Amino acid sequence: MAGISSGTAVNAVDTASTPQGSTSNYKSSLFIVTVLFFMWGFITCLNDILIPKLQEVFTLQNWQAMLIQTAFFGAYFIVSLLYFTFSVTKGDPIMKIGYKNGIITGLVVAAIGCGLFLPAANFHSYGFFLLALFILASGITILQITANPYVAILGPPESSSSRMNLTQAVNSFGTTIAPIIGGYLIFDQVGEQVANADSVKLPYIGLTVALLLVAVFIKIARLPRLTDGGGIAVAGKGALQHRHLVLGIICIFMYVGGEVAVGSALINYLKLPHIAGLQEADAKHYLAFYWGGAMIGRFFGAVALAQFKNNSNKFIVMGLITVLTFAIVYGLYDLNQAFIILSLIAINFVVLLLGQFIPNRTVGLYAASVVVLLLIGTFGEGAVAMWAVIAVGLFNSIMFPTIFDLAIKGLGINTSQGSSLLVMAIVGGAIIPPLQGLFADLTGNFQLSFLIPMFCYLYIIYYGFVGYKPRQTAQTL
Repeated sequence: MAGISSGTAVNAVDTASTPQGSTSNYKSSLFIVTVLFFMWGFITCLNDILIPKLQEVFTLQNWQAMLIQTAFFGAYFIVSLLYFTFSVTKGDPIMKIGYKNGIITGLVVAAIGCGLFLPAANFHSYGFFLLALFILASGITILQITANPYVAILGPPESSSSRMNLTQAVNSFGTTIAPIIGGYLIFDQVGEQVANADSVKLPYIGLTVALLLVAVFIKIARLPRLTDGGGIAVAGKGALQHRHLVLGIICIFMYVGGEVAVGSALINYLKLPHIAGLQEADAKHYLAFYWGGAMIGRFFGAVALAQFKNNSNKFIVMGLITVLTFAIVYGLYDLNQAFIILSLIAINFVVLLLGQFIPNRTVGLYAASVVVLLLIGTFGEGAVAMWAVIAVGLFNSIMFPTIFDLAIKGLGINTSQGSSLLVMAIVGGAIIPPLQGLFADLTGNFQLSFLIPMFCYLYIIYYGFVGYKPRQTAQTL
């Protein structure tokens, strides 16, 4: 991460006595941490399956069902706010306990939240489900605060955006398979028995066990201890002196709000007769396309923003990713859908070239593309409107990791504090979806409600072209 290298040295101390800054040790550690991104991606996307399921079980209105996202992403705000407050008064907690212990803490808290789904289903209580989701998300928040900056500084500064996109691509792999696996366990296995929430027990008990196993693995793993400036936990709110971070906080709020709103509404959108008229069990496959697009786009972003000796090698790797994607979609579905996905990837590639592999410019162009796609989805009909909304996932791809990386550049010793503020902004996922649901309830037009996330992407266009530029604002804050 460039911010660490400018003004503050990064010291790596491997607990296993591996040579400081060892490239091989960094790669193995990056692999281990990447598993975390997969797991919280899988867990987060299961919310999109829970929404229609619990809406049926508890007979909820659209805005009430979206409280699932409010409980989940509201935890991001509250836990991050507590973290920021502690860092201002006592010093950065991560600098005190280390990234490894922070990761283990997050995994254990998330496991407790998953375990609470069992009593929530037994008591048949929607409020209990929301409490379980809040605790689960609290653990993931700790993981976000810890793992994102850890990945950014776990290697050369010039390739931080590439690493962030790579780990987020694996995160998106979790969100891609979650609708298929979760939909099968929650919808397909219950048949006509939709009067209770018992079908959610198995997947969340399985996640409880998996999270605890990963926590044990991380405990015994040899991760390098990375600190900045010797690991001194300095009190104060120095991160807020950076204008590009403050604007980046708003941008993360808008991005997560828009992304989650579209994903949360997608199944109900595909159920509309003039769009696709699908049932939940069938619509889940298209939800997988939405999140799968983000995965493919992030792999593209990781390659595009990586340091290659020969740029032609980037196009070779991207071509291989495209061919593999085409083959997988053709094998799982049919030739027609494979060609549709190929066409969307081609459009995405053209926009990527227009961005000239410049992170901020690519973010701005991708956001502009999403605005166009949402306009088509809002005012169009049939397959064109359906695929336009699904394609939003492909263009969402690089936004979160790249915005995050742009926002923490130049923060130096304030990097973890800045990270907590950015994670706090994920609360956009708690606020924007209910607003979209309320808009749909008030207007009686679910399709028109996609104008709400569209306004979020308009701000991202601004940040990508203007707001990302680092500038001190200590005198004005």
